[in-house]
Amino acid sequence: MRFRILGPVHMTPRTPSAAKPRAVLATLLVQSGSVVSVHTLIDELWCAEPPRTAATTLQVYVSQLRKALLEGDPDAQQPLVTRPPGYLMNVGEGELDLTVFESLRVQGREAYEQQDYTHASSLLARALGLWTGAALSGVPHGPMLETSAVRLEELRTEVLEQRISADLRLGRHHELVGELMALAHSHPMRETLHAHLMVALYRSGRQSDALAAYHRARRALVEELGVEPGPALKRLLERVLAADPALAWHEQGPRGPGGTASPAGQPAGGGTQGGESRSAADGERPGAPGAPQPGPVLWLPPRVANFTGRAEQLALGARVLEGEPSPEDAAEDRARVLAVSGRVGAGKTALAVQLAYETAEQFPDGRVLLRLRDAGGRAVDPTRTLTTLLRRLRLGAGAEEAGQAAPADRDLEELSDHVRACLRGRRMLLVLDDAVSQAQVRAVLSAVPDTTVIVTSRRALGGLEGARHLALDVLAAEDAERLLVSSGGPQTARDPAAVAEIAELCGYLPLALRVAAAALAARPHWTAAALAGRLRNERGRLSALALGDLDVRSSLLTAHQDVGPEQQHAFRMLALAPQPHFAPWSAAALLATDVAGAEHEAEELVRGHLLEARRIPGTRRSVRYGLHPLLRSLAVEMLAAEATPGSPETRAAVERLGRACLTLARHADSRLAPGRDRLAPAATAVRLPAPEDGWELPAAEVKRLVAGPPLQWFREEAAGLLEAVRRTHGAGLWQLTAALASSLSGYYEACALWVEWESSHELALDAARQAGEARAEAVLLRSLGDLAWQRHQAGRAADRYRLARHFFTRCGDRTGAARCLTGEADVLLGRGQTARAEQHYGHALETGRTEGDARGAMEALRGLAFVELSEGRPDAALSRLGECEAAAELAGDTRWLEYARRTADQARAAAEQGGHEASGPLSLEVRPGVWLIQPPPAAGSAAA
Repeated sequence: MRFRILGPVHMTPRTPSAAKPRAVLATLLVQSGSVVSVHTLIDELWCAEPPRTAATTLQVYVSQLRKALLEGDPDAQQPLVTRPPGYLMNVGEGELDLTVFESLRVQGREAYEQQDYTHASSLLARALGLWTGAALSGVPHGPMLETSAVRLEELRTEVLEQRISADLRLGRHHELVGELMALAHSHPMRETLHAHLMVALYRSGRQSDALAAYHRARRALVEELGVEPGPALKRLLERVLAADPALAWHEQGPRGPGGTASPAGQPAGGGTQGGESRSAADGERPGAPGAPQPGPVLWLPPRVANFTGRAEQLALGARVLEGEPSPEDAAEDRARVLAVSGRVGAGKTALAVQLAYETAEQFPDGRVLLRLRDAGGRAVDPTRTLTTLLRRLRLGAGAEEAGQAAPADRDLEELSDHVRACLRGRRMLLVLDDAVSQAQVRAVLSAVPDTTVIVTSRRALGGLEGARHLALDVLAAEDAERLLVSSGGPQTARDPAAVAEIAELCGYLPLALRVAAAALAARPHWTAAALAGRLRNERGRLSALALGDLDVRSSLLTAHQDVGPEQQHAFRMLALAPQPHFAPWSAAALLATDVAGAEHEAEELVRGHLLEARRIPGTRRSVRYGLHPLLRSLAVEMLAAEATPGSPETRAAVERLGRACLTLARHADSRLAPGRDRLAPAATAVRLPAPEDGWELPAAEVKRLVAGPPLQWFREEAAGLLEAVRRTHGAGLWQLTAALASSLSGYYEACALWVEWESSHELALDAARQAGEARAEAVLLRSLGDLAWQRHQAGRAADRYRLARHFFTRCGDRTGAARCLTGEADVLLGRGQTARAEQHYGHALETGRTEGDARGAMEALRGLAFVELSEGRPDAALSRLGECEAAAELAGDTRWLEYARRTADQARAAAEQGGHEASGPLSLEVRPGVWLIQPPPAAGSAAA
């Protein structure tokens, strides 16, 4: 064996001598086969206070480990490899004691469940023999190793308890007494060990010692925890006091699968909660082999601690289990199957188990849970499921029927007959957990035609006849916060704001919330605010939601594995999709397909609970798509593992998305403000090479997508458009970034979205400079001048207009320079410098008419009209506004056309009141939707 962590951390040929490299080794081995992020390793080595050189130092440790791993065999394959966002340790079969231990533990448990106690005892003893001391000892423990060590020690004790139980069933009570006395002394809170000791003493003829053992256990529990022993230990005391003959050892009994004699009287149902066989300490009552045993069959896991919320779903489930028909069903069509579906981590199994406990009175003959996936996530064959059910119902009389797989001479039909015979006349509840398909479930349901069944599955099993369906989503915000507070320890209640943020960052997913709460409870030195800080980093979020074997990432990956390769690729690429939701055309761009094809892929991901279909109130389309926050983190991780941010595939996808945004935004902007975007004519304004893959949105599709009011389209897509500007800038697509931001300024101006306007254009200005595009730089500076003017920043506005005019002039663009002159005139007019403003407006008008720039002409005419109004010449102002209306009509700009007419009406009203009054001219609308709220003489005033 090459690696050992079940004791002092050790590897061959040589274990690193320094403590921190050993800690790195231990962390990678605990998570062998999974990627351990750099963030997690740094947290493990230095906890909350990593040095500034932490990442570099970690690389040194990894390099040292790699050298040690290949020492003596430099040609061997390196097991420690880099996998974004961290490192992966590949361990071969049988090379790590932990994996061997886990394998033996599972085999031993299965042998125990099959009543082959000799084999079970041997396997479990071999598993325990792998331990050489305290798990993960000899290395400093950070948060992951600390929790892993606790988990492994707990597993060790559980295996020990089950091995002792098997030995008790084999009649080895005399040999066990000494061992159990030592164990009860070293584990005073383990009631199961005390129970085993009492049984071993009783069967060895030492009844008084068994009673003394009980009182020692009770004294320890009362003094240390202030609690009395549990019901099982109390019942055992009563049976010892009564000298219950069923508690004594019976040599003869049914033959187990391995051919060994089993103690007579397996407990009724053969199991307890969680699928574990009952301890020998529960006592054994004789029963005839092959016949159903008296009493209820109980084979359920325990309820989830602090089960929170779901009141409506529990009420619905209880009504179904109680046989109450739905309003739309006839009384004779009452459902006997409740199908619970939902995403991974939504708490489907927890809800089903909670229902099973709350409705126990309805099922006096028992409740059994069967898992329909194996440890690898694969579907369990119906024959194997029915064989397991038979074993748990104590119907099977032969060794072959207790096996893991169906015997060759027993087909599905025969097994179904046995199950029906066993369940006839019995009121039981069957929970089929984590179903893979409808066919898998139907085969089991046909064998239990009169039994009430709960089916849980990740996908809705709509084809199940006669089933009532219950779709489980994430928790409500208040329930999520309550779960965190109740499970996370006292520190969570002290910071409600941090709790609310953690709940939101976990996407209100029950599994993630429980892991987050467990992380806080396991680390009292952490605060809720500190955990929230860790979760804010999208790329490190899933690493922060891992604690021992509680791992949100691993659970989410099971849903990813359920879909096909095409959907897996689509899921990764949609990590680049706009947040918080996006339209199908965005997916089409990222997947390089048409909109219909993108919708098909999206719906497949929705069916697999990897994508959400959301109804957004007030949008034209009834459904948009979005990724759950944790699934988005997974998609981001997987995309980073497949391709770096600058890789050709990622860059091409970002370019397609940016081009789609640009095409649609330009079309919407041309309808909102025709001629406004100076970068719109791509051939002359900005160099955008044709895409290498040739993908583009067809013109007919563009018109269909922006068929409604352009402002409404912009409002629906605004967040995604701004994110696209950021993504194209991050990908170094400079020309595309400049053009896209320019196409948005009309919308930002119309809706006074100053923050978005500034952030997008500052990125675009940088992009234009990176690309050396002087004309694009001029266009963006002019737009930023408009923004500064509207934000009362007159000096900043004037500077940007002048600089933009300089670039336009250098490029030989007289039209652009003239529009900048109009902007400068607006600043001058706002400062009360009417004469200079008039001069600038006049030059701009002349250029606009000469160059055929109708939009530039109407902007200059609007300015001249306000000059006339400020000089007390309303008739001349009306004439200018009439010319402005004609220019707007020529440009096809309905917003400016209506604006010119509104302004003319207000100018007439001002003229009727005497023309040159303080309350008149400059309280008018100076641009469409922009009002000047101060009179011109007030220095520094501008538009609101």
